[in-house]
Amino acid sequence: MSTRRVGWGTWWTALTLLGGLIVVLVFTGLEFTAMWSDPPIYPGPGVTEVRKLSDYAPVIADTAADTEVYILQGTEPGGTVLILGGNHPNEPAAKLAAVVIVERAEVTSGRVIVVPRANRSGHTCTDPHEGYPQFFEIDTPDGPRSFRYGSRATNPIHQWPDPVIHINAAGQTLAGQEVRNLNRAFPGRDTGYLTEQLAHAYVELIRTERVDLAGDLHEASPEYPVINAIVAHDRAMDLAVETSMLLELEGVRIGVERSPAGLRGLSHREWGDATDTLAVLLETANPAQGRLRGRTDTDLILTGQDRFYVSAARRGLLYVPFTDSGHPIEERVGRHLTTLDMLLAVHATHSPESAVRWEGVPMLTELRASGLSAYLTPPDPEL
Repeated sequence: MSTRRVGWGTWWTALTLLGGLIVVLVFTGLEFTAMWSDPPIYPGPGVTEVRKLSDYAPVIADTAADTEVYILQGTEPGGTVLILGGNHPNEPAAKLAAVVIVERAEVTSGRVIVVPRANRSGHTCTDPHEGYPQFFEIDTPDGPRSFRYGSRATNPIHQWPDPVIHINAAGQTLAGQEVRNLNRAFPGRDTGYLTEQLAHAYVELIRTERVDLAGDLHEASPEYPVINAIVAHDRAMDLAVETSMLLELEGVRIGVERSPAGLRGLSHREWGDATDTLAVLLETANPAQGRLRGRTDTDLILTGQDRFYVSAARRGLLYVPFTDSGHPIEERVGRHLTTLDMLLAVHATHSPESAVRWEGVPMLTELRASGLSAYLTPPDPEL
C-alpha cells in the first residue's frame, strides 16, 4: 500500500478556502443579525407613556414577540382607541401610519394606544423567495429614516417547527405555516405557540384598558378583492358605513366589508367576539405584495409604480384603479390616517362620553402635498 503525501500547495489552498469561508460567514452573520435591531421611533410630545406589551401578558416577556406600546393621554376625559400597525410587517403603510401618529399626534380628549410593530418578530426577517429588501429608507431634510420591511409572519427562528396542519385558538383549520401569522391567531392562548401568546396579549390589552374602538391597519395586493376598505365586526358596521359615506363626500373612496363569521382568527372578528370593543381592519393597496409585480425594491415600496399592474388594470384584472402614478406611500398612509380620523369623528357623535379627539395628524391631502417625510421626525445620529 502506498502513502500519498499532501503537499504544501494543497494545504495552502485548503486554508485559503477555509479563511474565505470564515470571512463570508462573519459578514453574512453580521448582516443577518443586523435585522434583529429596531430602527428608532421618536415619540412626539403627545406620548405620555411607553409600556411593553408584556405588561398585559407576562408570558411574552423577554421574547422576540414583546414590543413597545405608546400611550397618548388627552387632557380631557373620553374613551380609548387602540391602533395596531405592523400586524403583517411586510405592509409598510400600516406601520408608517402608526409611526406618524406616535411622532405627530397630540390627543386632546380620551386616550390613544398605538403599537407600530405589532408583530415585532416578523420585522426581523423577510419572506423566502420574495426578493424583499431588508430595509427601506425615506429621505428627510436632515437625513434618511430607515425602516425594516419584514415578513408577513413571525420569524421561524423564534417559533419552529411549523405543524403540517394548524388549528388556531378560534378552532379554524389552517395550513401549517399560518401558525406564525398573527392575524390568524386571535384571540390567542397563553399556553400556545409564541404567535398565539402574542395574540393573547393584545386581547388582554383590549380588556384591561377597556378599549372602545380598535383599528388594525393592513395592506393588500391590488388584485385582492378586499382593498381600500374597512372590514368591520357586526357591532362596528354602522360606524364603518357612516365613515365610508362621509369619506366619499370628501373624495376618498373607502369600501365596507362585513367581517365573515366563518373566517376565524382575524382581529376584526375575534376582538369583537372576545371583548366589548368595536373592531375594524383597514386595507390599502400595496403592489409590492402582489403576484403580478416586477422588480421588488425600495422604489416599488415607496412609489407604488409598476408597469405590470398598469397593464393588468387596463385588462380589468384589479380591484383598484392603477395608472402610471401608482399607489405611492403617501397615498396609502394618508388613506389610513384619514379613515382613522373619520372613524374617531363618527364614533364621537354616537358616543360623546367615549369621544377621542386628536390634533397634528396629517390627512391624505396634506401628505399628497408635502410628502410623508414632512411628518417624520428627522433621524437622531446618536441613536
